[in-house]
Amino acid sequence: ILAGRRLNDSMGEYVATEVLKLMVQNDIAIKDAKVLMLGITFKENCPDIRNTKAIDVYRNLVSFHMDVDVYDPWASEDEVVHEYGVKTISSLENKKYDAIVHTVAHNEFSGLDLEVLIKNKAVVYDVKGNLDSKFVNKRL
Repeated sequence: ILAGRRLNDSMGEYVATEVLKLMVQNDIAIKDAKVLMLGITFKENCPDIRNTKAIDVYRNLVSFHMDVDVYDPWASEDEVVHEYGVKTISSLENKKYDAIVHTVAHNEFSGLDLEVLIKNKAVVYDVKGNLDSKFVNKRL
């Protein structure tokens, strides 16, 4: 049980490191890179943010000096700020990203047009495996 807990607890670091490697392989500058994280809740289609592992992904990406936007239509913006000190964005408008990290499989994300969200040279890491595969560089 403890080994499983340690593995689960290290997933945020693992995902962030995989994103970092993909960015380096694609010659994308890490410092101040614009990253979109899709999802912050504990599980899909649920507003509960308690015990979410997505926050570990966020913190690890930020530790690499990336500029991370978190978008989650299910999460309360105020609750995320109160609980984790993270300001979420309320919509996906007029911004292009160097990387997208899909952490929570909300129904709203399955039909997302990633082409309008990514820069010409960008990486997409799909933790949950339900984004359009033509845009995805790697899945967990």
